[in-house]
Amino acid sequence: MPTLTGTSAPSLPPGFSYQSDRLTIEGIALDTLAAQYGTPLFVYSRAAMLDALAAYQRGLQGREHLICYAMKANSNLAILQTLVQAGCGLDIVSRGELERALAVGVEPTRIIFSGVGKTRAEMRHALEVGIGCFNVESTAELDVLDAVAQSMGLRAPVSVRVNPNVDAKTHPYISTGLKDNKFGIAHEDVLATYRHAASCAGLRVVGIDCHIGSQITDIDPYLDALDRMLDLVSAIEAAGVPLEHLDLGGGLGINYQGETPPAADELWQRLLEKLDARGYGQRRLVIEPGRSLVGNAGVCLTEVLYLKPGEHKNFLIVDAAMNDLPRPAMYQAFHQIVPLSPRQALPPTTWDVVGPVCESGDWLGRDRRLAVQAGDVLAVMSAGAYCMSMASNYNTRGRAAEVLVDGNHATLIRSRETAADQFRNEMLISAT
Repeated sequence: MPTLTGTSAPSLPPGFSYQSDRLTIEGIALDTLAAQYGTPLFVYSRAAMLDALAAYQRGLQGREHLICYAMKANSNLAILQTLVQAGCGLDIVSRGELERALAVGVEPTRIIFSGVGKTRAEMRHALEVGIGCFNVESTAELDVLDAVAQSMGLRAPVSVRVNPNVDAKTHPYISTGLKDNKFGIAHEDVLATYRHAASCAGLRVVGIDCHIGSQITDIDPYLDALDRMLDLVSAIEAAGVPLEHLDLGGGLGINYQGETPPAADELWQRLLEKLDARGYGQRRLVIEPGRSLVGNAGVCLTEVLYLKPGEHKNFLIVDAAMNDLPRPAMYQAFHQIVPLSPRQALPPTTWDVVGPVCESGDWLGRDRRLAVQAGDVLAVMSAGAYCMSMASNYNTRGRAAEVLVDGNHATLIRSRETAADQFRNEMLISAT
């Protein structure tokens, strides 16, 4: 296979490679997509998503299970459709996500409703369509859901989310399983909460849930959380409250900057060994992976607008910005940035890669060694998760177009947003 010549090729996620000095995704050169659809542009590999899902499916083969894609990672309809058709249910956190889930035809019983702030209207609509389970995060929420369900003559299927006080060793903004986090019910309060839930006429207890964070790259926090969760299962069922399923959440990390998270099938081998050893191996399992299914399947293409050398810093100004790729500004997150067609004759220079938004926090990468000229196109790697789903219109910038690649075929799955799209729902006031 032809590769980069005269330089060492960067390490790239599966599905991406340099062929004849052109970065490709599956069978298509990315520079052709940039020319056809413009930049900024998100491009996703269907094969990479399905390969990531297959690792979970292998790990859970032979067990009764439900894999619900956590659609907050990337909620494009075509991506949801791809994963649902491959066997996924969906994990939602809002009415808007519920509407997206229904739009792609997922069976409502394969929908899990997570999140700390569900409204009465959201609960009512979810009950009307018949979702599979509410993951409840407080006793106050239990009581409201009970009242809503009783007013409709229904019983809401519920699972209580446990906060096990386990350190996932990840960024504090995406850690969710510690006592100081807003998520879940404290480990020591869980048994009383289940007794209360079982006494509510509008609730039907079906499971127990635990999710300790995101971008986790070590197996040990999962094993620690599982041990604490199974201790609770034993106590809850001894109190006369049976549990149909165990929901072990998601959070498995990906490789952004040389991280080495376990493969999904390896992780599940270890978790299933513990479940078997403790006598829970035949219990129905529910999981909600997000980033690990789509994160490394996507890139953001961005054109170099200007080179701005300085006394202390060199700035490489591109047309993508923090509204397109919010993770660096929010989490100081690292994304690999590579050229679509490397310039072998140019010496590399150290640049801060920044966007055009009027904020000093608008940066995509710091201190990157790149050999580039204005007009070149760069790829911001591992941009499939928490980029487009968190994108905004700050500075009245339209959100980027999105393309899905399947082999040598590319399909536009989101049109580039126009200014008219953005202010369609705004009104001018009448002159007085």
